[in-house]
Amino acid sequence: MTAIPILRLGNVLLAAVHVDLDDSVAERFQEDLLGRIEKTGAHGLLIDISGLDVVDTYVARVLADTGKMARLMGARTVLVGMRPEVAATLVRMGFGVEGIETALDADEGLAILTGASAR
Repeated sequence: MTAIPILRLGNVLLAAVHVDLDDSVAERFQEDLLGRIEKTGAHGLLIDISGLDVVDTYVARVLADTGKMARLMGARTVLVGMRPEVAATLVRMGFGVEGIETALDADEGLAILTGASAR
């Protein structure tokens, strides 16, 4: 069982990361997310990383790859809650988040996925 809960809100899966993602936890998280997309047929994936203080190169790659894999399975991915330090680190490492949309918070991310107005 993963330490990161994955909730379903209609056609959207919501995962709020509030634990450090070491390599094994990141891999298990990815497997769990993709398995839930397959099981539920979700069309959206909202990943809240506001609880992460640091993202290393491996975790950045896992997040980017998860978005690409989810897209291949028919689900859009929105990454929310990115701290300025994390964004700066990702840019310095040369990681883009192709295939993943970003938003400031979960409200905006959910609005992107559902086509609703954020506020």
